[in-house]
Amino acid sequence: MGPHPAVAAIRLAVRRVLHDVLTDLTERPAADRPAAADGTPLVLVACSGGADSMALASALAFEAPKLGIRAGGITVDHGLQPGSELRAAEVVARMTALRLDPVESVAVRVGRDGGPEAAARDARYAALDEAADRLGAVAVLLGHTRDDQAETVLLGLARGSGIRSLSGMPEVSGGPGGAGRTHRYRRPFLQVDRQTARKACMVQSLPVWDDPHNIDPAYTRSRLRHEGLPALEKALGKGVVEALARTAQLSRDDADALDAWAAEAEAAVRDADGRLECARLYALPPAVRRRVLRRAVIAAGSPAGSLFARHIEEVDRLITGWRGQGAINLPGRVEARRQGGRLVIRQG
Repeated sequence: MGPHPAVAAIRLAVRRVLHDVLTDLTERPAADRPAAADGTPLVLVACSGGADSMALASALAFEAPKLGIRAGGITVDHGLQPGSELRAAEVVARMTALRLDPVESVAVRVGRDGGPEAAARDARYAALDEAADRLGAVAVLLGHTRDDQAETVLLGLARGSGIRSLSGMPEVSGGPGGAGRTHRYRRPFLQVDRQTARKACMVQSLPVWDDPHNIDPAYTRSRLRHEGLPALEKALGKGVVEALARTAQLSRDDADALDAWAAEAEAAVRDADGRLECARLYALPPAVRRRVLRRAVIAAGSPAGSLFARHIEEVDRLITGWRGQGAINLPGRVEARRQGGRLVIRQG
């Protein structure tokens, strides 16, 4: 008799990702390959102790040895609740019981920039990056499920941030500021629903911890999870989560194509001195032009995480709605102005 269907589903998802990790590793130049101390490929799981990440940890512990991969785990103590260090120690013990090695708990200080959820995410990724670099991990697995993806799409829709926000979380990424780590983070469960992950924990008798922040209405994602999505399913019927996840993939394909077009178009709209020519920018389709402008603003020093659609729209009006207006001030002390038919973007 084989494993329970829920266990089989999570193991298959992880097995596929581990095969992808090994394939990617062989295709990288030797100098770009992370190396664990013993030379064996090391894959870490980021585990909070919740059902999603515990299911992921169990599947990694089962599948990795069969592929000659060493499996370890990291839990991040955000210090946001009393006794958080004890909770982190429990998660370490549970991962150790799964025979993950190495296993670590990393304490972080959560700032305030961007709100509590964004600040906690930034601190978490910074800790995971540090641990992966130090241990020589080839990948870090994250337990985001199809339900998380649906929530991310809805949050992007509410912000009105464009098609890239609607594309949700990628299966492979480098995390915030992940230059040089573009293949580090893997999300095996984006096609697995949250209930399957929880069922897999139950049938394997894995203890899980339900973070009270996940039901705290002070957090936007929590309200969306417990009020917004259920209301949508009541109004529209079942299948909303699956449809939103499918929208994410379709949007990502479109956004990737437009980004590639913009990268090619950028060289064609610059003069011999590398300055952006307004007439050539005007001739581009709006979706491509705004991507070119965003790339230029970021290149000038504006932080990508602080740059919103409204900022790019203001810069775009220097091209499409020129009335002699003055300079546009952008995040990161970057300034955009129109001068003599050229768009000048620089840091002040």
